Amino acid sequence: MDAPTSDDPLTPGVVHLTVDGRPVEVADDGGTLLDALRGPLGNRSVKDGCSPQGQCGCCTVLVDGQPRVSCVTPLRRVAGRSVTTLDGLPAGDADRWAEAFCATGGSQCGFCTPGIILRFAGLEDSTSDGTPPDRDRAARALHAHLCRCTGWQTVLDAWEVAVGIRTPDRDPSAEPVDRDASARRATLEGRSPQTVGPEVALGRGGFAADTAPADALIAVPGDGPVDDPGNWVVSDTLAGARRAAGKVQGRRTTADVVPPLETPAGDWAGVLRTAWVEPAPLETDAVWCVPGGEPVGPLANGGAFGAKVESLLPAIARSLADTHGRPVLVSPSREDTVRSGPKRPPVAGGASADGSGILRVVRTPGIVEAVAAVAPGLDVVEVDVAGPPTTASARAAGWAEAVVLLTGAGALTPGQPVVSPEGAEASATVDHDGIRVTIRCGDPLDEVVLRSYCIGAAHMAWSWITSEGLSVDGDGVVHDLTIRSFGIVRATETPPITVEVEVDEGPPINGSDAVFAAVAAATWVHRDCPGDLPTG
Repeated sequence: MDAPTSDDPLTPGVVHLTVDGRPVEVADDGGTLLDALRGPLGNRSVKDGCSPQGQCGCCTVLVDGQPRVSCVTPLRRVAGRSVTTLDGLPAGDADRWAEAFCATGGSQCGFCTPGIILRFAGLEDSTSDGTPPDRDRAARALHAHLCRCTGWQTVLDAWEVAVGIRTPDRDPSAEPVDRDASARRATLEGRSPQTVGPEVALGRGGFAADTAPADALIAVPGDGPVDDPGNWVVSDTLAGARRAAGKVQGRRTTADVVPPLETPAGDWAGVLRTAWVEPAPLETDAVWCVPGGEPVGPLANGGAFGAKVESLLPAIARSLADTHGRPVLVSPSREDTVRSGPKRPPVAGGASADGSGILRVVRTPGIVEAVAAVAPGLDVVEVDVAGPPTTASARAAGWAEAVVLLTGAGALTPGQPVVSPEGAEASATVDHDGIRVTIRCGDPLDEVVLRSYCIGAAHMAWSWITSEGLSVDGDGVVHDLTIRSFGIVRATETPPITVEVEVDEGPPINGSDAVFAAVAAATWVHRDCPGDLPTG
């Protein structure tokens, strides 16, 4: 531990501590360590994914060498202590971790990775004999974290590469990686512009909350509709805006997750009802804008697999910047994102073995066309239901549900290739030994990147079928507001996933959406096709 920065590290109104080897002092306003790091200290490697919930791990730092979630750590508690962020790791260590994550595909958007790297760095230093903990121990350490993109497996591969347990699959002596090709593949899979490289694993993907001007005002939702700029509260700091808005931390409800639609009457070979689910991007929908300018975000290196494409926040940021005559960062909390962020529309359907049937779906522009592209025999009936907004842009929304339903009805054979509307072909088998996937989607461009997205899609499908759901009451109010209440499967609970990439000389197209649909159908069959999701 570095020497304390002051004989009295906690003096009235000021906290003294060491950050990344540098003595600093920060005004004590009752805030958290995260507030101080991202505020007056200007450290953007520490991410805010759910504050003040303390549940996603994105803001993890080392305090005297021990991992700690900074968004629930009062600044006063670290007075006189040594705090290490990603920027303060020993020379070469950050690069070693970043290269390992890049080589294994362990980082996609990169928002969660800095916190995971700090967790892993603390874990690596935790043994007395210098022997790195094994993969199982690393997986348990990830219980403090959430990663929506990668499906955990490539993250654990990165752990093993970084600590020397294994060598990367990609030969370091081979030709240099074509980063442009890697980015093209990532952009196809993520459905928004993406970059690929070690800098992404270090959290330098250009997220809006990190790139906003230092003098930007901060806006958070107040009471009233979020699409009305007049209902947003603006202040000089995030903490100040939240106080002024009367923000109260969201909770996890004990109410059951219930699908909102009833199955259509009929003698069906298969039936399916889905619940509300949260896309759960780790980066909340931050957007900033200068007066008269174009908004920045929320698609900076992460579009939540389509869920952020139709965000209302760019228009809010532009309006507020013009109104206040200063740059404004629109920064909704995790609870705000859950309440007002778009969801994949719930469905309730019945189908026959010949592929005919009825699929009732929460009214969503574009959803009828999405289903018709893969299941022309299903009659899609849109229904008005109170609830959060929905989008047909989320990963395989509507047509994946149709594939699951038709597989359960016997119209599609389990394990047969699923063809996406874009023409990608994916097949999947799920059993007690794990998940096995084959994907053909044109020129792979970069197999490491493609495999990473396919593993992430397989995990998302498994998690969606087995455990994910939001409690939404009859008035459409979301009650599951904490990130741990979404039901996303943890690293230790994720089955082994193998992906075989079939090389195709055709033009590259999105493949992970087809994998999502194929694994979802195979998982549902593996769980004996119960009528309601999640299966439990």
